[in-house]
Amino acid sequence: MKVAQVLHMNGGVGNASYANNSLVQEKVICLTKPIREEAITSLYCNTVPRSLAVADLGCSSGPNTLLFVSEFIKIVEKLCRELNHKSPEYKVFLNDLPGNDFNNIFKSLDSFKEKLCDEMESGIGPCYFSGVPGSFYGRVFPNQSLHFVHSSYSLQWLSKVPEGVDNNRGNVYIGSTSPTNVARAYYEQFQRDFSLFLKCRAEELVKGGRMVLTFLGRRSDDPSSKDGGYIWELMATALNDMVLQGIIKEEQLDTFNIPQYTPSPSEVELEVLKEGSFASNRLEVSEVNWNAFDDWNTLEFESERSDTLSDGGYNVAQCMRAVAEPMLVSHFGEAIIEEVFSRYQQILTDRMSKEQTKFINVTVLLTRKA
Repeated sequence: MKVAQVLHMNGGVGNASYANNSLVQEKVICLTKPIREEAITSLYCNTVPRSLAVADLGCSSGPNTLLFVSEFIKIVEKLCRELNHKSPEYKVFLNDLPGNDFNNIFKSLDSFKEKLCDEMESGIGPCYFSGVPGSFYGRVFPNQSLHFVHSSYSLQWLSKVPEGVDNNRGNVYIGSTSPTNVARAYYEQFQRDFSLFLKCRAEELVKGGRMVLTFLGRRSDDPSSKDGGYIWELMATALNDMVLQGIIKEEQLDTFNIPQYTPSPSEVELEVLKEGSFASNRLEVSEVNWNAFDDWNTLEFESERSDTLSDGGYNVAQCMRAVAEPMLVSHFGEAIIEEVFSRYQQILTDRMSKEQTKFINVTVLLTRKA
C-alpha cells in the first residue's frame, strides 16, 4: 500500500464523506481547546509578533478544517484588544497529503472570512491562506518560518505499513491474536516517523514556537489493548466473515494492514525527550465516545437527522467509512464496500450495546527550545 496515494478521507459532501461524518474529530478539537488556548496565549504574550504564521497539519476537508484557525485568530484578537495592540497579519498554511479534497476547503474560505469578521465586530488582521500538499514526515516549510503548529487526529497515521507484519493473519492492525513481532514492528515504525516529524518541525518553527498535537492513542502500555485498536479488530471480524463465505480471498485479508499506531502518553513523551528539540509543557489524556452523538446536544442537529442519533452502529460505521474506504477500495476493490460496512455496522451495534466504547486522545503541548 502506497500510503501517500491512498490515505485520505472521503472527499465531497455525500453521505459517506468525511465532511458529513467527522463529529468525533470535532468533539476532540473542542475537548482540547484549553491546552491550545494556553499555548496561543503564551506564544503571543512572549513574542508579540506583527505577523503570525500558523500551520494545521493533516487538515483534511470539511467543517472541522478551519475550526482551529478560527479559534487561533479569535484568541489572538482578544489579546490584542486587552493589551491595546494592533492586530497582526495571519499567514495560515493548511497541509495534508495530495489526495486531500483541497478544493472543498478553498471554496469555503470566503464565507469563513466573512463569518469571522462578523463575529469579531472590531475586525481582524489580514488573513492569507495557502494549501500545502505533502507528507509531514518530511520538510514542508522553509527554515524558521512558523510560529505555531497544530495537528489533531493525524499523527496516529504512519508513513507506511510496517515491514515484517506478514504473519498478522486475520488481523488488519494490532489485535488480540497478533504475534508479538507485529506490535513491535508497529511501535518501531511509529518511533521512526514521530522522531522525523519532530526533527522537521524543529527546523521549521522559530525558537519559542509552539506545537499542540493530538493523537488517537491509548491509556494502556499494551499496544494490543482494547483502548488502542478494538475498532479495527471489529472491522477484521467483518472481513473474516466475508472470507469464510468466499466473498473475499483469505490472502487478500492476510496482506491488508492499516498504517496506523495509537501511542500511549509515555511513548509520545519518550520520543519528544529522545529527539531533544522541544520542551514538553503539558500532556493530557481525554476520551470521547465512539458514537459522537452520545451526550451531544441533539438540538444542534436538524430534525430529519434525529433518526440517526440513536443508531450508534450506523454512526460509527459511517465515521470509519469516511476514514477507511479509500484504503479498502485500493486493496479489495469497490465491489465489496457496501457489504463490508453493512456487516461492520451490525457488529458495532452488538458490541456497543454490551460495553462502553471510547476513543482515547493523547494531547501534548511542546515549545521549540532556544
